Amino acid sequence: MRDFFIRSMEQIINALVVLGAIAVVMTAIMVMGSPQGGLVRGIAVLIFGAIYLVLMAGMVYLGLGIYNNTRRTAEATEEIARR
Repeated sequence: MRDFFIRSMEQIINALVVLGAIAVVMTAIMVMGSPQGGLVRGIAVLIFGAIYLVLMAGMVYLGLGIYNNTRRTAEATEEIARR
């Protein structure tokens, strides 16, 4: 049951990252088209939004990776102990 929730969380995170990428692109396009914005501000939103998204998603994926590595290490240790 625990694995179901972990896999579900990974799928939700994947969907949120895709939605975040779409939001960054849409926001950059809207800023480029607004009278107060402009091309430079739109590109800045695109660059900084992408950096923010990569950093936040990377931290979440890092946490999931630590969980998976810990699980595999525990399974390997149990296998060694059985021998």
